[in-house]
Amino acid sequence: MIPRAQHNVSRKHISRGALRVLYGLHEHGFRACLVGGAVRDLLLGGHPKDFDVATNATPEEVKHIFRNCRLIGRRFRLAHVLFGPEVVEVATFRGAGVEGEGDRHLVEGRIVRDNVWGSIEEDALRRDFRVNALYYDIADYSIIDFVGGMSDLEQRKLHLIGDPEQRYREDPVRMLRAARLAAKLQFTIDPSASEPFARLGHLLGDASPARLFDETMKLFMTGHGLASFRKLEDSGLLKHLFAGTARALARDEHGALRSLIEAGLAGTDARVVQGKPVTPAFLFAVLLWGEVYSLARGMQSEGVERALAWQRAAHQVMAEQTARVAIPRRFSYAMEEIWAQQPRFAERSKKRVFRLLAHPRFRAAYDFLLLRAAESEEMRERGEWWTRVQTLSPEELSVELSKPVSANAAGSATGGEAAAALPKRRRRRGGRGRGKSKAAGPSSEEMS
Repeated sequence: MIPRAQHNVSRKHISRGALRVLYGLHEHGFRACLVGGAVRDLLLGGHPKDFDVATNATPEEVKHIFRNCRLIGRRFRLAHVLFGPEVVEVATFRGAGVEGEGDRHLVEGRIVRDNVWGSIEEDALRRDFRVNALYYDIADYSIIDFVGGMSDLEQRKLHLIGDPEQRYREDPVRMLRAARLAAKLQFTIDPSASEPFARLGHLLGDASPARLFDETMKLFMTGHGLASFRKLEDSGLLKHLFAGTARALARDEHGALRSLIEAGLAGTDARVVQGKPVTPAFLFAVLLWGEVYSLARGMQSEGVERALAWQRAAHQVMAEQTARVAIPRRFSYAMEEIWAQQPRFAERSKKRVFRLLAHPRFRAAYDFLLLRAAESEEMRERGEWWTRVQTLSPEELSVELSKPVSANAAGSATGGEAAAALPKRRRRRGGRGRGKSKAAGPSSEEMS
């Protein structure tokens, strides 16, 4: 027990809603503690957004105290106390329990239901990492540490509580949490906690795709996505979460794909830090681009028409990915549009340029194009051309696009590629041109 005078957690850094819950439970005779990531981050000098409370009150007793409370979950019964937009999650202390005792059930070592209540000491041993098992007791403002979490904070290291193999089998998503916390906190993962990843990473396939989507959002959309990506790759977990990405990176001999992914993640991190909006669609489009691009090119080389090749490639990659991570359709649709716009940036006809500029996904597709600059000098010049185009008025752009192709391509397409950028005249049905042969296969520009 660490008294108030010996730690830096202050009530002025705890949300008003969390304090009301803590004091409300305490005044009704229950033990009430702030717990988990909020305590950890406050001790590290951070400013947590979410505050979780642990108590010896049952969910029903919590609901009786707070009228603005709703009970959720069957796997883990919880109480959510609502104060406007703030939601304070309240969990009853979990007990040790064994299979078949009370409301606790395991399937092949995985916890599928766990609502056995216990003491605060038992609750601490049930948590995942030592740094997440620290309690701030509202009764005397002390920090309670049963498992050595304070020592781990000082050493900036992650230790799993209990036997790592057993804990990962109970809940494989703990492996992803280890990678995420190490990336977020800039901690190292103790070898005892990381060693089972190679043997047990495949167990992530047993986790709910919807749950893996939520965990992916925490990995990549909270300001430390680049560090999380590197940690996933270094730990061997990436292939179990994004198999297509791992395959594409293995083929990435010149590092262009890695450059694109890391630039995309770094850009997302910067926007999160600046408080700007970010969309999972763009991030997922970046992560899965390598596999889509490879499949689309392969199909085109076999004679599949360009638009159809990109459509088929996108659907194939998304089918595989959503079987593992349940990406909502509103995001997958946007991803497919971003991918579909990429080959159209090679076109220079007035009609197609104006149509692309007016597309609802133009900005996202253009930002994606800029990330592809590392692919080649041609791709870099293409990004510069489209950047300049956006500075022109419609009248100026019309004049620009009326110039001969060799001049208006601005160095982005030369020789045979310039010819590919010209609009193709649509053949009439019947009459002239009926006997002309169709070009065999896509042009080099269509392949890009």
